[in-house]
Amino acid sequence: MRSYSIGRAARLLGVSPDTVRRWTDAGRLPTRRDDAGRRLIEGADLAAFAVALSQDSGQDGAEGDEPHTSARNAFPGIVTAVTLGDVAAQVEIQAGPHRLVSLVTREAVEELGLAVGVEAVARVKATNVHIDTP
Repeated sequence: MRSYSIGRAARLLGVSPDTVRRWTDAGRLPTRRDDAGRRLIEGADLAAFAVALSQDSGQDGAEGDEPHTSARNAFPGIVTAVTLGDVAAQVEIQAGPHRLVSLVTREAVEELGLAVGVEAVARVKATNVHIDTP
């Protein structure tokens, strides 16, 4: 089973390494030490924690409640660029390490108030998903 460093786990969870350290110190995320004394998180433990974390953030009444939607791939982030055309617009969102680019109508950009610096959630729904491993 693969193990992950605190930093790599943080990138996968979309949080800072300090947040992961606090979770491990609090006993929420189990770790073990390697021969050099570094903390490692087992892949199965990280996967289970990621699922639990996503379920915790989706509870009703929680701050930042998201609208009901069938699109499960949500990327909360910040708008970094908006390019307006006569009819269409290109919107770029930085969501953690992910840069997402979407083509939408100019009308949608105006209705949503999208501009650089605005918080937004990009939702992705596709019929095909490809998975790669490093």
